[in-house]
Amino acid sequence: MPVSFASPREDIRLDKGWRYHPGEALGADVVSYYDANWAQVTLPHDWSIASRVDAAAPAAGHGGYFPTGPGWYRLKIAAPGTWAGRQVEIEFEGAAMGAEVWLNGTPLGRWAYGYTPFRFDLSPSLRFGADNVLAVRVDNSAQPNCRWYSGSGLYRPVWLRVTDPVRVPAGGAWVTTEELTAKQARLQAHIEVINGSPLARELTIETEVRDSHDKILAVERVLAPVAARAGWSGSLNLVVRNPITWSPQKPVLHRAITRILDGERLLDETMTTFGIRTVRVSAGRGFELNDLPVKLFGGNVHHDTGPLGAAAFARAEERKVELLKAAGFNAVRTSHNPPSAAFLEACDRLGLLVVDEIFDVWEKAKNKRDYSELFKDWWSRDVDAWVRRDRHHASVVMWSAGNEMYERGSAGGRRIAGDLAARIRSLDATRPVTAGVNGLAKPEDWSKLDPLFGLFDVAGYNYELQHHSADHDRLPGRVMMATESYQTEAFSSWVVMTEQPYVIGDFVWSALDYLGEAGIGRVFPPGQEAKKHWEMEMFPWHGAYCGDIDLTGWRKPVSHYRQIVWDRGEKLYAAVRVPPPGGGEWNVTPWSVTPMLPAWTWPGQEGKPMTIEVYSRYDAVRLELNGRVLGEKPTTRAEEFKTAFTVPYEPGELKAVGLKAGKYAESFVLRSAAAATKLRLSVDDERVRADGQDLIFVTIEAIDRRGVWQPHATPRVTLSIEGAGTLAALGSGDLTTLDSYAGSVRDLYQGRALAVIRATDQPGRITLCVSAPGFPVAKLTLKSDRP
Repeated sequence: MPVSFASPREDIRLDKGWRYHPGEALGADVVSYYDANWAQVTLPHDWSIASRVDAAAPAAGHGGYFPTGPGWYRLKIAAPGTWAGRQVEIEFEGAAMGAEVWLNGTPLGRWAYGYTPFRFDLSPSLRFGADNVLAVRVDNSAQPNCRWYSGSGLYRPVWLRVTDPVRVPAGGAWVTTEELTAKQARLQAHIEVINGSPLARELTIETEVRDSHDKILAVERVLAPVAARAGWSGSLNLVVRNPITWSPQKPVLHRAITRILDGERLLDETMTTFGIRTVRVSAGRGFELNDLPVKLFGGNVHHDTGPLGAAAFARAEERKVELLKAAGFNAVRTSHNPPSAAFLEACDRLGLLVVDEIFDVWEKAKNKRDYSELFKDWWSRDVDAWVRRDRHHASVVMWSAGNEMYERGSAGGRRIAGDLAARIRSLDATRPVTAGVNGLAKPEDWSKLDPLFGLFDVAGYNYELQHHSADHDRLPGRVMMATESYQTEAFSSWVVMTEQPYVIGDFVWSALDYLGEAGIGRVFPPGQEAKKHWEMEMFPWHGAYCGDIDLTGWRKPVSHYRQIVWDRGEKLYAAVRVPPPGGGEWNVTPWSVTPMLPAWTWPGQEGKPMTIEVYSRYDAVRLELNGRVLGEKPTTRAEEFKTAFTVPYEPGELKAVGLKAGKYAESFVLRSAAAATKLRLSVDDERVRADGQDLIFVTIEAIDRRGVWQPHATPRVTLSIEGAGTLAALGSGDLTTLDSYAGSVRDLYQGRALAVIRATDQPGRITLCVSAPGFPVAKLTLKSDRP
């Protein structure tokens, strides 16, 4: 059935009713093209994640060996007669990698970059009172075009925007905080208006600010004469008394409602969320949020959502933010492209500071078919689309213009950096601009990057924080941050960041495991040389294992260590070094750490030495095994908040006890598991919305008869779902599996897997059954309700 809507101003999400065809489809842009045999899909849709990885895939290890190529989408849209004379636009939040769009056979245009939003005017080609055919060709065949997994298709939402010809354009209303005290906030509402009508207008522009309880806090109006087929831009000054500010600790959002009136007639009304907050940086005081110094405890995050691929479901993006917050992060760098709007909205609501990044390359290529092919023709359009979309977000506190650009040491690179910084500041002058930069060929050439850094407000150091002291002596006004650091540098980076005000943050590579950049972060067994991910083909590795958190959302021991070092909640944790096959030592790269598991189940290791690492914010820790005290060791700053014990393995109960001034503070216990006898299913949230978009994340664990997790159980599980839900994805932390993430069968990895269920738009019961050879069927029943 075609989609049909009618409203004075409508923002219509076009999720349903799409037909999809993989590969080429000659003539699919024509209205009469037969598409009844095409697959029916609901957006967001990533067709690459539904395929099995393939060693011969053109994307190679960069793209995780996932198939790419072209694909077609078609959608019928019923345009009611009431839309005649109105402005009707279609907005794509992102299409990987680039798209061509037709309406009723008429080409509307193309957009090349897969990570920025774009719009086309449908009004001239719409047939009112009839069905219209929208055709979209998305082409991701030029490979490799990223150094990570991009996904393929209409992987972000698509919207229909129906307005009066006199309207606020996309990104044309945002609010800045010009002055902030405890008594008042002086705000500025920036408004743009387009008069698409053939008549000059004398308009009234009104903006009111409302709090989270919908109370009106301030209202201002301005008269705006606008010529026919012309635009207007201006600002309104508003004052809010006794303001409640936005911060990661208390992410209070306000709303700005902007209206355009022609006399008494309301032509347009739009709502923009924002936070009352200020951002400043200086070498003397560092990064200040609302005039208070804040350190950025950060991590780098790519745009994929694990087993779901690139599909930007709002709940998956929200869960990503929840995982980061729970692990102690207060900041994220969106490496190396703009994230989804849903991700930023979650950061606004939950309180996560964002360094919003636009490009991985400029004019010089890193891959054969990357953005360097587009840069000269497209960079300004992409920067405009990016900043205009994101500048209203309270969580976005910094713009990043690039990452490890190959021309960073040249005059050409400085020219590009200057152009980018100027363009960004012309669109938003309230946030600092940065870029992540690594060194040149020779360490002694580092200072040659001073002119480049001088073009930015914050110097982003990728794995180069050791230069901070010399750089500060040479350029005392420079503000620095570690835009990328190794996991093994958690303590050393923390020391520098907390001791020096001019070093404002540390962003580990990476906060989360991700698809693509195959094999980075993996370890190598004894006898096998450790190689970096670009030095060899890593297949069947198809993802990056360098994250603090794995692909399913499980926190690795290094994540707990980081949170303890940062002193952001957790105070005691213990894990065991995984014994390598045949003895010896694991071989690691700069992006990997020795494998650890929070488990005391090691059959076959009886009597052999096992090393237990204990992370602690207490003065000391005591280790006990089956009630026997094995020893005490200090875990102060001098020991980098950690210690290690080596003991012969003996099944039972291993307990780490945190000691404060010699007295018991808390304990952390690991228990040996017997053979796994059942599967345990647990959900992240039992509240389910029947809207066709909500997701339920179900953790599957193998446990013994006492409920103890069995990390060595790897049964092959089969999932089935009945009722008001479908299986959206099934994954594990194993980045070498050949199983499809869209399949219903998978081996557990370290005794775990993650299922993602997508609710339908009909309320009702959802029943998940998980079976495995030798295990009783595990069943989970949930109920979805109308939103």
